Amino acid sequence: MKYEYLHPRDELAVTLERIYNYKMTTTSGGNLSIIDENGDIWITPARVDKGQLTPQDIVCVRKDGTIDGLHPPSSEFPFHKAVYEARPDIRSVVHAHPMSLVAFSCAHKVPETKAYPTAWNSNGVVGFAPYGVPGSEDLGAKIAEEFKKGYDSVILENHGVCCGGTSLQDAFQRFESLEVCAKAHIKAGVIGTPKELTEEQIQMQSKSYYKLEAFEYDTDMMCIKEKELRCELAKFVKRGYRQRLLSGTTGSFSARIDKDSFLITPYPLDRYTIEPEDLVMIRKNKKQIGKKPSRALHAHRAIYEANPEVNCIINASPVNALAFSICGEKIDTYTIPESYVFVGDVSLLPFEASFNDFDTLTKTLTLKTPAAVLSNNGVMVVGKDPLSAFDKLEVLECSAEAIIDSQPIGGHVSMSQEIIDELCEAFNL
Repeated sequence: MKYEYLHPRDELAVTLERIYNYKMTTTSGGNLSIIDENGDIWITPARVDKGQLTPQDIVCVRKDGTIDGLHPPSSEFPFHKAVYEARPDIRSVVHAHPMSLVAFSCAHKVPETKAYPTAWNSNGVVGFAPYGVPGSEDLGAKIAEEFKKGYDSVILENHGVCCGGTSLQDAFQRFESLEVCAKAHIKAGVIGTPKELTEEQIQMQSKSYYKLEAFEYDTDMMCIKEKELRCELAKFVKRGYRQRLLSGTTGSFSARIDKDSFLITPYPLDRYTIEPEDLVMIRKNKKQIGKKPSRALHAHRAIYEANPEVNCIINASPVNALAFSICGEKIDTYTIPESYVFVGDVSLLPFEASFNDFDTLTKTLTLKTPAAVLSNNGVMVVGKDPLSAFDKLEVLECSAEAIIDSQPIGGHVSMSQEIIDELCEAFNL
């Protein structure tokens, strides 16, 4: 889906559907808007079920103040207008009540985004607006004041969050990544202490990408295996997004075609909309012309070169595993037999490993030890094919969630070494 081709009413309806379906707002809560090149503001309506909203429900408030639409505009229109007046560079606003960001708003705190590079890169430091009555000019002024200071995302005291962007998708990505960050922080507090990235580490990620030579690519060059892998990878990326193993902006998948070539997800990419043709072919250290591969490319390539039996690699940041990642803690898979049988012992690697220590990375991730927690950067799993790699990712996240959820009821008790030995014998591990 190319959002830039959508009319504002269609883009607003599609994006609100994503927000509502992933329980990031309620039937009555939240509002989105876009300001167009004419200065007209397209906004979600007041008192319309968010679970049933259609493009026809979207309201347009013209620059002269006249209203076009079947319904009145959102009662929060005043603060949308105030943000646009305060920051002409902002062309869209997302306001909603996702549970974890509401928790921060109730605690009168903001998430520390430096623990999670995706949240830092998209949001930077987050602002905080004092309470104002919903729908009031006072609230609009308080939120606009925070945006004037340069914040792109603002926690609203006892109210939720407001994110702005150069487009609706830009604002939505800020919103989604900030909610993932907030969830991970809350869960991390159950198992340890979140750690922030240093400035050097933040710069390391931004400098990790370098250009590859391109080769002429034509669909006539595709073998049947490539076609199959393109469809399979796209299917698992979308499934990962639906399962909340990925966010719209995080998660890299790749799959080997042969010893000289593999497919990888592009950068940037909205995981919700990926299609088989979006994947990038890498052949003999050259990229498919006209495409930009994921920044995880070089780590994936190093693993393939060192481990011929590995045929699929996934980077991801599912919330529970991310909580372990930002605390710098290993995930104990001695929880239930499935966890140990499918994932085995999980390593903990430093943040730098996937950027400049490929020797450690390639020795750690093999089919016998297929999963690792990357400090402050999610997890990485490998498999003999996309299905097995995806299964390992799901099992790893379920193990992380079970451990976190067990803490309030006394904490988890690991399986004994005797049980592990029995499993190793039974499953030839």
